[in-house]
Amino acid sequence: MRFRIIAIGLLYAVVGVAHGAHKPATVTDYLRLSGPNPNERLFYGGSPYQFVELFQPRGPGPFPVVLLIHGGCFKNEYQGMPQMRGIAAALSSQGIAVWSIEYRVLDEPGGGYPGTFQDVNAALDMLAAQAESRHFDMDRIIAVGHSAGAYLALWIAGRALLPPSSPLHDTRSIPVRNVVALGGFGDLRPYAEHLQEACGYSISQIIGVPSAERQDVYADTTPIELSPNGSHTVFINGELDNFASPKDARDYADRVRRRGDSAETVVLPGASHFDEVSTTSPYWRVVWGVIRRAVGEKK
Repeated sequence: MRFRIIAIGLLYAVVGVAHGAHKPATVTDYLRLSGPNPNERLFYGGSPYQFVELFQPRGPGPFPVVLLIHGGCFKNEYQGMPQMRGIAAALSSQGIAVWSIEYRVLDEPGGGYPGTFQDVNAALDMLAAQAESRHFDMDRIIAVGHSAGAYLALWIAGRALLPPSSPLHDTRSIPVRNVVALGGFGDLRPYAEHLQEACGYSISQIIGVPSAERQDVYADTTPIELSPNGSHTVFINGELDNFASPKDARDYADRVRRRGDSAETVVLPGASHFDEVSTTSPYWRVVWGVIRRAVGEKK
């Protein structure tokens, strides 16, 4: 099993950032992020929130694929799709196809459990159906998510383990074995109080409520419960991330390793929860390096 912690001191040298040289990005800075429009917008469902943005590289392919999943507290208040277009365009310019997934969130009809997870399934099913015609290399597919999107990216890696009785079960499941989690977490339980304070909702809105048919609401919604699944995850967290801290990432990576999967952690010195997704920040080349290495790895 590979497990590597890239030390903060090393990253100072890599990024060229010292304490005080960079002002950590705020949520306001995050909401200002943008990028070029996609090549196409493709709807996988009837809701206006059920679509993907495709950033298609030039050339004949075959192209490695990044499943890009935005965050935003599972609320449309923080948008998400526009803020990820900078990353999508940057990756596309390097020959990587980007399948950027929009999904129904908690303050939209059908969002939460099970709709949000079913949306991710449907978006991946459409990717599988179009892979050949779009010259996607399905042996070089990775999931990259930020914050709530990282949670969904981690869930993707384990969804093949879902029991047939779960409404989230999908027989057409695409195997995704490499994940890059930007400011992410794979277990909502330790974050219950924090989510209530920071985002204004109960985790039951995401994972559902117990019933006679579904007594354990974590079994099909929580990435750590869907492991080991043969995946390798890189957790990238800002040193000053006060939502998903580097310690949280290290602790979760330890849990992943104990279950039999592999993980590594990267700390961005002086960075916040929002620097992790900015291509204009001094940290982008670190994030890009991790993604480039991940798409180069075969399943």
